[in-house]
Amino acid sequence: MNIIAIMGPHGAFYKDQPIRELDAALQQQGFQLIYPNDASDLLKLIEHNPRICGVIFDWDEYSLDLCSEINQLNEYLPLYAFINTHSSLDVSINEMRMALWFFEYALNAAEDIARRIRQYTNEYLDSITPPLTRALFNYVAEGKYTFCTPGHMAGTAFQKSPVGCLFYDFFGANTLKADISISVTELGSLLDHTGPHLEAEEYVARTFGAEQSYMVTNGTSTANKIVGMFAAPAGSTVLIDRNCHKSLTHLLMMSDIIPIWLKPTRNALGILGGIPRKEFSKESIALKVGQTPRSSWPVHAVITYSTYDGLLYNTQYIKQTLDVPSIHFDSAWVPYTNFHPIYDGKSGMSGERTPGKVVYETQSAHKLLAAFSQASLIHIKGAYDEQTFNEAYMMHTTTSPNYAIVASIETAAAMLRGNPGKRLINRSVERALHFRREVQRLREESDGWFFDIWQPDGIDEAECWPIAPGEAWHGFSEADSDHMFLDPIKVTILTPGMSEQGGMADEGIPAALVAKFLDERGVVVEKTGPYNLLFLFSIGIDKTKAMSLLRGLTEFKRAYDLNLRVKNMLPDLYAEDPDFYRNMRIQTLAEGIHTLIRQHDLPRLMRQAFDVLPEMKMTPHQMFQQQVKGNVETVELSELVGRVSANMILPYPPGVPLVMPGEMITAASRAVLDFLLMLCTIGEHYPGFETDIHGATLTEEGRYLVRVLKNLETAKPD
Repeated sequence: MNIIAIMGPHGAFYKDQPIRELDAALQQQGFQLIYPNDASDLLKLIEHNPRICGVIFDWDEYSLDLCSEINQLNEYLPLYAFINTHSSLDVSINEMRMALWFFEYALNAAEDIARRIRQYTNEYLDSITPPLTRALFNYVAEGKYTFCTPGHMAGTAFQKSPVGCLFYDFFGANTLKADISISVTELGSLLDHTGPHLEAEEYVARTFGAEQSYMVTNGTSTANKIVGMFAAPAGSTVLIDRNCHKSLTHLLMMSDIIPIWLKPTRNALGILGGIPRKEFSKESIALKVGQTPRSSWPVHAVITYSTYDGLLYNTQYIKQTLDVPSIHFDSAWVPYTNFHPIYDGKSGMSGERTPGKVVYETQSAHKLLAAFSQASLIHIKGAYDEQTFNEAYMMHTTTSPNYAIVASIETAAAMLRGNPGKRLINRSVERALHFRREVQRLREESDGWFFDIWQPDGIDEAECWPIAPGEAWHGFSEADSDHMFLDPIKVTILTPGMSEQGGMADEGIPAALVAKFLDERGVVVEKTGPYNLLFLFSIGIDKTKAMSLLRGLTEFKRAYDLNLRVKNMLPDLYAEDPDFYRNMRIQTLAEGIHTLIRQHDLPRLMRQAFDVLPEMKMTPHQMFQQQVKGNVETVELSELVGRVSANMILPYPPGVPLVMPGEMITAASRAVLDFLLMLCTIGEHYPGFETDIHGATLTEEGRYLVRVLKNLETAKPD
């Protein structure tokens, strides 16, 4: 952060000579100087080079117009205007709020001006650095000797071993110096919420529009459990989105609470829809309470937000409609909705307090923002018992937190503040829109088939597109008005083979083939469905990466149309079983898998598998206690009907639970097992296409084994 842009020269000695002297003085201060060609060039440089830490310009030539344009990009950036004795300083009170300083053109004044620019630059860097991160930087710079943990002592221990030196060189000195003990009192405490840690929490809360925020260093999986342990006492009933993250299933296994499921929709493509409005009504909840043994009126509700495929709710409706004391939005995948106007009213923290309710929102800062893995946040709006909540927080938080993770959470928040933050999110949205248009253009220009995108027709401007009733493009037959919206940065590519309504074509290209092709070329897909692939356009996606994806799609089409051998097109897949794939061509492989999917009538199976839920014989907590006691045994997956599952069974894709611990597949929910067996069949026929089923063990012989309750009659609820 040492680059200063200078506008000039000006063709006048009395201006250019002082600037030449200042150039030399600034270089002595350690600055790098650049000279844009004009104002447009300068603005582009600032937009694409955040390391620029100041601009020097002639006031008479550029005045406030340039300042205003720079402020639209970064309102914190120091601006240095040079004037002469005849310059007019028509600056209003609002404009004086800019980081704007004036200097007169004068010879032999350069060293003094350079020292002041160094001072203002340091103040700028200090002002944009959030409190805990600043304290951590300062502590590392002081280089104190400590006689406490961690044992590597700022990396010194690593340098006493050859392999340790490799580790030290890879991660770098500052990473290891910043790995410090909680004994360092000047940084405060993450667990006690004191000092710079408290300042950081307050800073994050202001940024995200919360009343209180907590930083979590073991991911949103832990954040979800913290909220659940506090909000739902033992014996209580909780409403939970059936498309929940497995961390919430683990919460149910840990805590003796009774789940009542909010059942979402899904379309024929396997794209996860949201929970219909009717599920939030008092009548629907009362009916479910009456049908669930030991249950009472729910004290808490958990909503997965957004859905895996990028569908957002009108959160205001949910907050106003759900008749429960507290609502938790598991917003792991949408930490950015507070920073762009298209997401207004679509975030857990949006709007004012909801009378009589507490709203929690958990977010993974590392998923789509710039933070380290495991960096997570809990936001709260509403009255709650802070001391009791902190007990739940400490119950799940290490006493040896990694300060680099904590600082990365705070820095991710700092990056979103002000105009630079808005521009960061806007650029992500615009890049996704541009990619969508490019795919549509290539589809229109291609001979024969090309990929499609799951979106409405005629997208022009940035917006969250409504999943409106009666529209064919989204494939949801019972959509509600003003309820669900498609996030533009979650891009779902469709492959040929199935329509949005579930019609199966005679020929098709299963998406798994495309995913394997892209993976071998360094492009990793977020989620793969039967005929769709999900890509996330986060703030870290630039044009180069977007173009690589486009190139990968066009290369796949070219190779597919040439009907290349699997050996040449998918060498990693070929290596799975060279004898099987030796002479096979890509179109033969695609036709074989597509035929299997048609034979099993996948659209019907998927709808039925998620329509009737398995029967809950005991709560996940009760089932886990039986598992701890050893009252479980292992059976073939195909034998699951009539048995109580000991574990959550979750196939990927689609990545949501089909069976929960304590549930039994019955004749009514047989489609759940049929769907799982269909997924297994593809792997049995085609090596390398085995389905990853969490909760099931795949043996070397290709058998899927699951754990079930050994004896239901002797299992007594605890």
